[in-house]
Amino acid sequence: MRTNPHILEINTRSWLNRLEAKQGRAFTLDDVPEEFLDNAKTMGFDAIWLMGVWKQSPAAREIARGLDEITNAVRAIEPKFDPQDITASPYAVYEYEVDEALGGNEALSKLRERMHQKGIILLLDFVGNHTAIDSPTVTSSPDLYINTGLSEPHAHKDWFFKNKNGISIAHGRDPYFAPWTDSAQLNYFNPKTREFMLDNLRRVAALCDGVRCDMAMLSLNKVHRDTWWEFIGGELPKEEFWHQALTAVREKYPEFVFIAEVYWGLEWEIQEMGFDYTYDKVLYDRLRFSTPENIKGHLGAEHLYQMRSIRFTSNHDEEEALKAFGREKSLAASTIIATLPGARLFHLFQILGRPARMPVQYAKDSFQEDETVYAYYRKLLEIASAPAFHGGQWSLRDVSSAGDDSNRNILSWQWKQMNTGKIIMINYSGTPAKGRIPMKGLYGQNGTVTEEFSGQKITVTPEMLSQGFELYLKPYESKIFTFAV
Repeated sequence: MRTNPHILEINTRSWLNRLEAKQGRAFTLDDVPEEFLDNAKTMGFDAIWLMGVWKQSPAAREIARGLDEITNAVRAIEPKFDPQDITASPYAVYEYEVDEALGGNEALSKLRERMHQKGIILLLDFVGNHTAIDSPTVTSSPDLYINTGLSEPHAHKDWFFKNKNGISIAHGRDPYFAPWTDSAQLNYFNPKTREFMLDNLRRVAALCDGVRCDMAMLSLNKVHRDTWWEFIGGELPKEEFWHQALTAVREKYPEFVFIAEVYWGLEWEIQEMGFDYTYDKVLYDRLRFSTPENIKGHLGAEHLYQMRSIRFTSNHDEEEALKAFGREKSLAASTIIATLPGARLFHLFQILGRPARMPVQYAKDSFQEDETVYAYYRKLLEIASAPAFHGGQWSLRDVSSAGDDSNRNILSWQWKQMNTGKIIMINYSGTPAKGRIPMKGLYGQNGTVTEEFSGQKITVTPEMLSQGFELYLKPYESKIFTFAV
């Protein structure tokens, strides 16, 4: 992938169902239209993350269909939905084989080859913390999981279920939330479990070019101990699982990409283990809830950390961007992430203008596409695919006052590569803003300026060089200027 790659996340089952509805025939991964891949390449995507390709868990499917939280969320958007269209959670993995309903491993392999011909790599899911509640090993190898044998758990009985042989096995859980009742918790203090999951990861690595590791911090030794200390004791293994895993996979696949979903301030620790990118949830939260000044403060972090962060305004876990941010603000926020260092993640349904998030277990998301939103993203991604955004030097810029303090709401940074420069200015507020940005000595003494969204060309004048470039921005308006000397 390029430096600062663009990654497209796709809810695989729902996406194939949309294609099926449009074309009037069944679709597998091998049937993905060439036009779609061409458009993905034109829009500048370096990678496609196919979320949810693994074999479905029958037990997890039945659990999902019985959860009011899921059915009520679906009903609020699709009042006449068919309950049979609720599937298992993609993160309750039965086994790491591509579901036959999607065409199996062979169909995925053919799609991957076609993607490679376009210069696009394939990313898939890897769920390290747990398996589905009915995964074959839950019965055949219960020692891989946190369990209390045939004895009842001495505490937190609601965290456990019994397998077919009556052994009490823990559900997977995040220490801050209730257990996931469709999952079984792996025991990373057992060397056999580590080898089992390494084998799974090697199998996945043979099918794709990289993985997004779900809730990666839950498998860290200290987190695992603190979450399950009552059942596994307190002595830490000598090595972190992820260090073992990355080393083992990259011995065979040196370019394999590892992305970690990680929170709680553990991003840098995970990066230090060799992950290429870690979730930047802090930026997401600041974009959604905080001020331009706080956003700028976050962007002042160490540059290597920035380069290894994956930025997003939407993914399968978060509320849809249009609903979470509001229309104009969501497009401004996406312009921010598209022009920062680090990986840039976009969800297909975000680009198509989905108005609200549907639970990932619902496989027929039939929203009407928003052509205006789609056109904006196409233009934005075209602009952000310019070489300067991927091979240039990035730095924050200060915006001076142009008569009032509204300049504090303008976020600005620059990219510079050879004789080309980019300056981004975004009014990240609901009121008009104006500001002035210094230009003297930035890219030489003469040249033209092109505003990329509008195509407007501006001649650099001596006054602009001496006094700065003054700009007026509407609420949540973005401007991207290209300087050619």
